[in-house]
Amino acid sequence: MITQHSTIGFIGLGAMGQRMARRLLNSGFRLIAYGHTSRKTAALVANGAISAPSLRQLAMKSEVVVSCLPNDEAVLSVYQGPEGVLACASHGSIVIEMSTVSPDTSRTLHRLGREQGIEVLDVAISGSTPAAEQGTLTLLGGGDASAFDACQPIFSVLAKQYFHLGPSGSGTAMKLVVNALLGVNMQAIAEAVAFGEKLGLNRKVLLETLAKTAVVSAAHQNKLLRAEHDDYSPQFPLKLMNKDFRLILDKAADLGAPMPVTAAAYQINAARTAVNGEEDFSSVISEMEHLARVRSNTGEAY
Repeated sequence: MITQHSTIGFIGLGAMGQRMARRLLNSGFRLIAYGHTSRKTAALVANGAISAPSLRQLAMKSEVVVSCLPNDEAVLSVYQGPEGVLACASHGSIVIEMSTVSPDTSRTLHRLGREQGIEVLDVAISGSTPAAEQGTLTLLGGGDASAFDACQPIFSVLAKQYFHLGPSGSGTAMKLVVNALLGVNMQAIAEAVAFGEKLGLNRKVLLETLAKTAVVSAAHQNKLLRAEHDDYSPQFPLKLMNKDFRLILDKAADLGAPMPVTAAAYQINAARTAVNGEEDFSSVISEMEHLARVRSNTGEAY
């Protein structure tokens, strides 16, 4: 039974991971942290976490292992092999894998986990760094329903809502669906903003008004208000949206699912990523302004 006194091993202390790990620690969970950045690990240790010198040590001492990593390759490298989590974790433990990866990767880990007596859940995250900070994420889960239910004490600390979508791979599949809309809608907004400026509308008034209309989702409203000040500091970096676009389009090609609008959005995202992949994915607004020749890449009017 997982309680708020259970031991959680946390792997991956990036922008999202470190915020989620801190919430779990502050909620009473015993946290063992493993990350490549010693500074981020040290910050958690200062608040009571334990630093694991290796994946083996983390896996052996944890009842639940949570990971939040940048891509499929990183996820597989952590879980596979004789020193990986699945080889070293105790029989009956649970893995909550939260990275945005291919559903095929999720299903592979689930199969390998079952062979070791370990339940692997794919629990993808919808929401950016402010939601991770506040514990208002949406979680999209796949895998064994009983294991998912057992993890609710963890999910309730991290998220305002969490859904079990079905068998292994369902959580990451739903995340690709969600991020297809996230990226395509951001591109549509960027085009509309540049079009409005080209029509002669005042940029500040345009952005503020558009943010208040019913056609702009809550996920994008704040992006418009930040764009007003050319604030593209990363909440969800372009390079990660770019990676997700590739996952979406690769899987769509495998399945024979045409996604022409998503493919077009990916092209602009990729062009902007080549300029600065560390910016927030909303900086496609700046890219479209540049292409429409209403503002330069540095934010200056032509």
